[in-house]
Amino acid sequence: MTSKRIGILTEFNYEDLELWYPYYRLREEGYETFTIGPEKDKTYNSKHGYPCKAEEGIDNVNHKNMYESGKVVASICHGAWMFCSAKILKGKRITCFVAIKDDVENAGALYEDSPVVVDGNMITSRLPKDLPEFCKAIISKLKE
Repeated sequence: MTSKRIGILTEFNYEDLELWYPYYRLREEGYETFTIGPEKDKTYNSKHGYPCKAEEGIDNVNHKNMYESGKVVASICHGAWMFCSAKILKGKRITCFVAIKDDVENAGALYEDSPVVVDGNMITSRLPKDLPEFCKAIISKLKE
């Protein structure tokens, strides 16, 4: 069993597969996964009504400088918006849902239309159909 803890963000209207697939796949690998929401113990419903109770609140987790400290950060679909807000995309190769392509490029990223893109400790994917490649890349990077 590994000592690495992996937080997965949740919020109202999350995409079911994009949360639960990595959550359980990473648990299968022995990582401690937990959900992080705006508020601890609050339940957030997915697009399809599936509930996810936030095991931690965002203000209660040590999330500052994760990228800069070399920890693996990953996003799928619209999750790249978080990287835009964190201002960590300048010069990075990434992928995302095509509808936010302009946003990530305006934040300085180099967009690639690929199932998964790994650039250093940043891993990105486009859509739920890319989840197998996305999770394989995350697990590979975590084992380095």
